[in-house]
Amino acid sequence: MEMPNTLSRRGFLGAACCAAAAPIFTPLAFAEMPGDNRFIAIILRGAMDGLDLVQPYGDPALKLARPDLALSGDQGLIDLDGFFGLNPVAAPLMPLWKAGELGFVHAVSTPYRNQRSHFDGQDILEAGGMSLTSKDSGWLNRALSLTNTPVQAIDISSGKEIILSGPNRADVWSPQADLAMGGDELGFLARLYQGDPQFAATFKEAIGIDAYTDLLYKQQKRGGGVKDMAKMAASLLNERYRIASFSVTGWDTHVQQKDNFASAVRNLTTAILTLRDELGPNAWRKTAVVAMTEFGRTVRQNANAGTDHGTGGCCIIAGGAVRGGRVYGKWPGLKDENLLDNRDLNPTGDVRAVAAALLSKQFGLSANALTSTVFPGLGLDDHPQYI
Repeated sequence: MEMPNTLSRRGFLGAACCAAAAPIFTPLAFAEMPGDNRFIAIILRGAMDGLDLVQPYGDPALKLARPDLALSGDQGLIDLDGFFGLNPVAAPLMPLWKAGELGFVHAVSTPYRNQRSHFDGQDILEAGGMSLTSKDSGWLNRALSLTNTPVQAIDISSGKEIILSGPNRADVWSPQADLAMGGDELGFLARLYQGDPQFAATFKEAIGIDAYTDLLYKQQKRGGGVKDMAKMAASLLNERYRIASFSVTGWDTHVQQKDNFASAVRNLTTAILTLRDELGPNAWRKTAVVAMTEFGRTVRQNANAGTDHGTGGCCIIAGGAVRGGRVYGKWPGLKDENLLDNRDLNPTGDVRAVAAALLSKQFGLSANALTSTVFPGLGLDDHPQYI
């Protein structure tokens, strides 16, 4: 079947780009930086369940709150430190853990505490401030402004995401009203967001169901969308770029979480391992990756074998430049009296502090610059040494 190669703004962009919980096209931001150190921010859109990825099996309240989701060693849970265990779907990451190139920071969140909205939560996560009133620029853009070197940045998206918005020049990849796109580009889009119902429905309408099916299933041999994105990031990071940001979606697991969560974890695992493999040992040794989400999920599973929007969550760090092989964070406990609002993991740390620590080490940003400019309102007293 011949693939349609023209997308209209009315039929595609006008509808899909408004799906704030899962943007139409993953933002990929790059900046030219001095030296060889590299930094990659991965936004996990949809509220990743940190209690499922890194399970506190040593807390007896976990099994009571999650009879269908809590795993044991007999069910494949991989022991990390005698208290926390890794979801077996993420088992391919264990060589990184053993090499000290993978770690986790539990019970962290942004300052967001209101309606647990994906829209607001992602805005605050990307802006890096204390509230929704400060989202005119993103923390990554503000970090770049402190390097005192010419910066080149690109946001591969239908519109610039907040994380890259700000005073620094940033190019934006955005289709024109009737941009002709080849089969490879259409296939890339289809594979990248095949797990996103809003995007898939709009994309099918734009190009036709038969064409969408061909793109998705007949071209799978060309690689999944997340892998394509990670390969693209690594390729540019191996040249003159030193900072990259992109997104992994599919984390909104209200229903039948086991299957849906497993799919998203496989994508994240693929992204991290592809970055390592494509960067190569020399560049990977100087790379710090942080994967962060807008908020965690409820401690108790719901009636649909899923979880709802919560607060405290888990952050992933990876790369040869991080101090992995540890689960960081102060554990608050899962007993009813320990929960936030009698439902959520109570955050004991600020996820922004993780990114701040990595930026400080990789690019020499001062504590004052980090707490006043990059992450306003953040305190860095007694934060763990992730790197």
